[in-house]
Amino acid sequence: MRGICGYRTGSNPVLTTILIFMGMLRKIKYWFEYEGRYLHKDFIKGVKNLWKWFPTIWKDREHDYHFILVLLEKKLNFQSKYIGYKNRHSEATRDSERMMTCVRLIQKIKEDYYNTEYVDYQKSEFHFDPIPDRPTHKQLRIEEISDNFDDYFKIYPRIYKKVFNELDVDQRNSKRIIAIRMSWENHNRAKKLLFKMMENHIESWWD
Repeated sequence: MRGICGYRTGSNPVLTTILIFMGMLRKIKYWFEYEGRYLHKDFIKGVKNLWKWFPTIWKDREHDYHFILVLLEKKLNFQSKYIGYKNRHSEATRDSERMMTCVRLIQKIKEDYYNTEYVDYQKSEFHFDPIPDRPTHKQLRIEEISDNFDDYFKIYPRIYKKVFNELDVDQRNSKRIIAIRMSWENHNRAKKLLFKMMENHIESWWD
């Protein structure tokens, strides 16, 4: 019977024990050369990770996609700064910029920036009207006073044209409907751009 390192052990338990012990020492040596001698650095890095991630993890919840975006935003932000600071390859600066573009897109998505942008171009008053059969409740009524949607349309002429052509004929007369549909379109474009950039570049985001 051949044991560890090709030696014949036969039924000699002492030799078998010695060979097993030598094998364990060899594994410990390899572990120390490739991992063990960096253990103190890994420990320090782990503590730093706990410190910088603690506020985000503390506030994390499972009931909304918003928190997924928060985690992704933080990770990309940290990695962008690291890759840009180390600058160890020719595309490091560009990769850092791409990651920060993703961070800005995430911020706009989670804050519903594009979904609500059109609201800045209208003036409305909010009224809480009583509900006849429910005296303890109020019903929200939004009264549109004026709008300046034409300026909003000028910011996104291509999106305006796309949305306008997709609407029914009777809907095209309502600037508010056009503005709302444009806001949906811009929000969806931001999501698609975010994940398209990650799909195309994420595998190169390493140091």
